[in-house]
Amino acid sequence: MRRSKEEVISPVSALGVRIGIVAADYHKEIYQRLLDGAEAAFHKAGGLAADLRDATVEGIFDLAPVVAQMLRRSDIDAVVVIGCVVRGETRHDEFIVNSAFAQFTQLAVAHAKPVALAVLTVECLSQAKVRSGGIKGDAGAFAMNAALRTHAQLARLRQIKDVEKKS
Repeated sequence: MRRSKEEVISPVSALGVRIGIVAADYHKEIYQRLLDGAEAAFHKAGGLAADLRDATVEGIFDLAPVVAQMLRRSDIDAVVVIGCVVRGETRHDEFIVNSAFAQFTQLAVAHAKPVALAVLTVECLSQAKVRSGGIKGDAGAFAMNAALRTHAQLARLRQIKDVEKKS
Protein backbone atom coordinates (compact mmCIF):
# COMPACT_ATOMS: atom_id res chain seq x y z
CA MET A 1 0.00 0.00 0.00
CA ARG A 2 1.36 3.39 -0.95
CA ARG A 3 1.93 5.88 1.84
CA SER A 4 0.72 9.43 1.59
CA LYS A 5 3.20 12.32 1.67
CA GLU A 6 2.05 13.14 5.19
CA GLU A 7 3.01 9.77 6.69
CA VAL A 8 6.36 9.72 8.42
CA ILE A 9 8.61 6.80 7.53
CA SER A 10 11.50 5.87 9.78
CA PRO A 11 14.63 7.12 8.02
CA VAL A 12 17.16 4.56 6.87
CA SER A 13 20.68 5.62 5.96
CA ALA A 14 21.77 5.10 2.37
CA LEU A 15 25.40 5.80 3.24
CA GLY A 16 27.49 2.95 1.85
CA VAL A 17 24.49 1.24 0.20
CA ARG A 18 25.01 0.56 -3.49
CA ILE A 19 21.86 0.71 -5.58
CA GLY A 20 21.28 -0.35 -9.16
CA ILE A 21 18.54 1.55 -10.95
CA VAL A 22 17.15 -0.30 -13.94
CA ALA A 23 14.67 1.71 -15.96
CA ALA A 24 12.43 1.40 -19.00
CA ASP A 25 12.27 4.77 -20.71
CA TYR A 26 9.40 4.10 -23.12
CA HIS A 27 7.41 6.94 -21.52
CA LYS A 28 10.35 9.32 -21.20
CA GLU A 29 8.71 12.07 -19.13
CA ILE A 30 7.38 9.60 -16.54
CA TYR A 31 10.68 7.70 -16.53
CA GLN A 32 12.56 10.92 -15.79
CA ARG A 33 10.16 11.94 -13.01
CA LEU A 34 10.45 8.51 -11.35
CA LEU A 35 14.22 8.52 -11.72
CA ASP A 36 14.47 12.00 -10.23
CA GLY A 37 12.33 10.93 -7.26
CA ALA A 38 14.38 7.79 -6.64
CA GLU A 39 17.69 9.63 -6.84
CA ALA A 40 16.44 12.46 -4.60
CA ALA A 41 15.30 9.96 -1.96
CA PHE A 42 18.69 8.22 -2.11
CA HIS A 43 20.56 11.47 -1.61
CA LYS A 44 18.15 12.62 1.13
CA ALA A 45 18.95 9.38 2.98
CA GLY A 46 22.66 10.20 2.81
CA GLY A 47 23.60 8.17 -0.26
CA LEU A 48 26.42 9.20 -2.54
CA ALA A 49 26.08 9.56 -6.31
CA ALA A 50 29.05 7.20 -6.74
CA ASP A 51 26.98 4.42 -5.14
CA LEU A 52 24.30 4.52 -7.85
CA ARG A 53 24.56 2.37 -10.98
CA ASP A 54 22.03 2.71 -13.75
CA ALA A 55 20.93 0.92 -16.88
CA THR A 56 18.13 1.85 -19.25
CA VAL A 57 16.14 -0.32 -21.64
CA GLU A 58 13.20 0.28 -23.96
CA GLY A 59 10.25 -1.39 -22.24
CA ILE A 60 9.09 -3.21 -19.12
CA PHE A 61 9.54 -6.68 -20.58
CA ASP A 62 13.20 -5.88 -21.32
CA LEU A 63 14.02 -5.14 -17.68
CA ALA A 64 14.34 -8.62 -16.14
CA PRO A 65 17.67 -9.72 -17.65
CA VAL A 66 19.25 -6.38 -16.73
CA VAL A 67 17.86 -6.62 -13.18
CA ALA A 68 19.29 -10.14 -13.00
CA GLN A 69 22.72 -8.93 -14.07
CA MET A 70 22.63 -6.09 -11.53
CA LEU A 71 21.73 -8.53 -8.76
CA ARG A 72 24.65 -10.81 -9.71
CA ARG A 73 27.11 -7.99 -9.09
CA SER A 74 28.83 -8.02 -5.71
CA ASP A 75 28.92 -4.22 -5.75
CA ILE A 76 25.11 -3.91 -5.84
CA ASP A 77 23.07 -4.23 -2.63
CA ALA A 78 19.59 -3.61 -4.06
CA VAL A 79 17.82 -2.72 -7.29
CA VAL A 80 15.12 -0.16 -7.99
CA VAL A 81 13.08 -0.84 -11.12
CA ILE A 82 11.52 2.13 -12.91
CA GLY A 83 8.94 2.23 -15.67
CA CYS A 84 5.40 2.94 -16.73
CA VAL A 85 2.80 0.84 -18.51
CA VAL A 86 -0.30 2.53 -19.87
CA ARG A 87 -3.32 0.33 -20.52
CA GLY A 88 -4.16 0.02 -24.18
CA GLU A 89 -7.19 -1.27 -26.04
CA THR A 90 -6.16 -4.90 -25.49
CA ARG A 91 -4.96 -6.92 -22.49
CA HIS A 92 -1.36 -6.81 -23.74
CA ASP A 93 -0.33 -4.63 -20.79
CA GLU A 94 -1.54 -7.23 -18.29
CA PHE A 95 0.53 -10.02 -19.83
CA ILE A 96 3.65 -7.87 -19.94
CA VAL A 97 3.30 -6.56 -16.38
CA ASN A 98 2.34 -9.89 -14.81
CA SER A 99 5.27 -11.66 -16.44
CA ALA A 100 7.78 -8.94 -15.57
CA PHE A 101 6.64 -8.60 -11.95
CA ALA A 102 6.82 -12.37 -11.45
CA GLN A 103 10.39 -12.33 -12.77
CA PHE A 104 11.36 -9.47 -10.45
CA THR A 105 9.99 -11.38 -7.46
CA GLN A 106 11.85 -14.55 -8.42
CA LEU A 107 15.08 -12.63 -8.87
CA ALA A 108 14.80 -10.89 -5.50
CA VAL A 109 14.26 -14.17 -3.70
CA ALA A 110 16.95 -16.05 -5.64
CA HIS A 111 19.59 -13.41 -4.91
CA ALA A 112 18.31 -12.40 -1.42
CA LYS A 113 18.56 -8.76 -2.44
CA PRO A 114 15.75 -6.20 -2.57
CA VAL A 115 14.09 -5.41 -5.87
CA ALA A 116 11.82 -2.41 -5.33
CA LEU A 117 9.31 -1.35 -7.95
CA ALA A 118 8.58 2.12 -9.25
CA VAL A 119 6.65 0.67 -12.15
CA LEU A 120 3.39 2.49 -12.66
CA THR A 121 0.48 0.64 -14.25
CA VAL A 122 -2.05 3.25 -15.24
CA GLU A 123 -4.99 3.99 -17.51
CA CYS A 124 -3.48 7.21 -18.90
CA LEU A 125 -0.38 9.35 -18.64
CA SER A 126 -2.12 11.92 -16.43
CA GLN A 127 -2.47 9.20 -13.77
CA ALA A 128 1.25 8.50 -14.09
CA LYS A 129 2.15 12.17 -13.67
CA VAL A 130 0.34 12.52 -10.36
CA ARG A 131 2.02 9.34 -9.08
CA SER A 132 5.53 10.37 -10.12
CA GLY A 133 6.04 13.41 -7.93
CA GLY A 134 2.53 14.83 -8.19
CA ILE A 135 -0.38 15.04 -5.77
CA LYS A 136 -0.69 11.24 -5.46
CA GLY A 137 2.89 10.77 -4.31
CA ASP A 138 6.26 9.86 -5.73
CA ALA A 139 6.60 6.21 -6.69
CA GLY A 140 10.30 6.68 -7.46
CA ALA A 141 11.04 7.92 -3.95
CA PHE A 142 8.77 5.28 -2.43
CA ALA A 143 10.62 2.49 -4.26
CA MET A 144 14.04 3.81 -3.26
CA ASN A 145 12.97 4.04 0.39
CA ALA A 146 11.54 0.52 0.19
CA ALA A 147 14.83 -0.78 -1.24
CA LEU A 148 16.82 0.93 1.51
CA ARG A 149 14.57 -0.30 4.31
CA THR A 150 14.53 -3.88 2.98
CA HIS A 151 18.29 -3.84 2.56
CA ALA A 152 18.68 -2.65 6.16
CA GLN A 153 16.43 -5.45 7.43
CA LEU A 154 18.28 -8.10 5.43
CA ALA A 155 21.61 -6.78 6.74
CA ARG A 156 20.26 -6.90 10.30
CA LEU A 157 19.06 -10.49 9.83
CA ARG A 158 22.42 -11.52 8.38
CA GLN A 159 24.19 -10.02 11.40
CA ILE A 160 21.93 -11.94 13.77
CA LYS A 161 22.68 -15.14 11.87
CA ASP A 162 26.44 -14.45 12.03
CA VAL A 163 26.26 -13.82 15.79
CA GLU A 164 24.29 -17.03 16.33
CA LYS A 165 26.90 -19.02 14.36
CA LYS A 166 29.71 -17.66 16.58
CA SER A 167 27.81 -18.55 19.77
